[in-house]
Amino acid sequence: MDRETRTFAEMHFRNLGGRVYGAGGPAPSRVAFIQAPETFSYADFVKGFLLPNLPCVFSSAFTESWGSRRRWVTPAGRPDFEYLLRQYGDVVVPVANCGVREYNSNPKEHMPFRDYISYWKEYIRDGYSSPRGCLYLKDWHLCRDSSEEDLEDVFILPVYFSSDWLNEFWDALNVDDYRFVYAGPRGSWSPFHADIFRSFSWSVNICGRKKWLFFPPGQEEALQDCHGNLPYDVTSLELQDTRLYPRLKDSSPPLEVVQEAGEMVFVPSGWHHQVYNLDDTISINHNWVNGCNLANMWHFLQQELRAVQQEVSEWKDSMPDWDHHCQVIMKSCSGINFEEFYHFLKVIAEKRLLVLKQGTDMLPGDSTGLKLGLQQAAFDVGRLADVLASVAAHPDFQRVNTSSFSPQPKELLRQLEDAVATAEAL
Repeated sequence: MDRETRTFAEMHFRNLGGRVYGAGGPAPSRVAFIQAPETFSYADFVKGFLLPNLPCVFSSAFTESWGSRRRWVTPAGRPDFEYLLRQYGDVVVPVANCGVREYNSNPKEHMPFRDYISYWKEYIRDGYSSPRGCLYLKDWHLCRDSSEEDLEDVFILPVYFSSDWLNEFWDALNVDDYRFVYAGPRGSWSPFHADIFRSFSWSVNICGRKKWLFFPPGQEEALQDCHGNLPYDVTSLELQDTRLYPRLKDSSPPLEVVQEAGEMVFVPSGWHHQVYNLDDTISINHNWVNGCNLANMWHFLQQELRAVQQEVSEWKDSMPDWDHHCQVIMKSCSGINFEEFYHFLKVIAEKRLLVLKQGTDMLPGDSTGLKLGLQQAAFDVGRLADVLASVAAHPDFQRVNTSSFSPQPKELLRQLEDAVATAEAL
């Protein structure tokens, strides 16, 4: 990030005045297509798509150097099952059954990758049909389970998505990540959803095509049924039942995108979507959070806690440590609670403060060779300070036992605010 882009981004958030970022604005009439890497800079992406929170599609030219696009795919453009079996045959992978609904998702099982490939080949031979249903390999943590050397020959992280706090945090803990491989036959699909924690995501088709149905933030409210539940499938005829879906008349058609092989889709924060594989398809997908959608993540977590509190409100007066139990339930349902969110902010904040203190543009502990940049670090501490101030003032966070936190929230906030003042001169 250069100085001019940082100034532009900081002004953007000042003008928001605390409103939720990327919600409620006019929906675009189409999704932009970015053709040439040499004419599209990081600043172009920040100003044109990251800050306005708009989707876009990058051409296959952006990923043509990826090893997976050569090695995972046959000359005819189909998955190279034999190569994949040699490389990953013994890996155990998660597989969803697209034909079975479990709440608003699909049930999953785990199986060896070679068994899934055997199923997939048989599914194709039988005319894309199987008594086992349509199985879709989803959320395979290839990066977590591979060495850095092996991954260098799979993909190259695009610079546009390199400010990735979510995976930076989980890498620091060395227990998990939000980097995934999806692979499945023609007809496999993902039901209607928004990405975890209101993160951004990016998705590259290594082979095959996908159809995306996009709904801007807020538009999903018109798709809720009379009980306030979101649909499982936005194309279902069930939605035509005006008694069950009384607000459907207020909805707009989705933005539709067909993503070709090699192309890269950017999914903004809070955009609900439904995705279909039009061919036998393999994709690499990352979820990510940074200073641009950090406040959205915090807003989402507050909503999640309120939902838990409402669900167990009848036990508030009779349950000792009711607030603590709400946080425990929230973490089991959402994967994070207020305590862990503070830890997330602390890990990122301490790294950014060190970058500014050392005056270097390399991220401490980073092994990818990506340069954070002093201007990016300065922007990050500003966003961290704004959100941490909101967290520290929140009544439910004030009920969290922070006695073991180091540094204490007020001390970390002071450090960030001091850094913001110092960074003005950068």
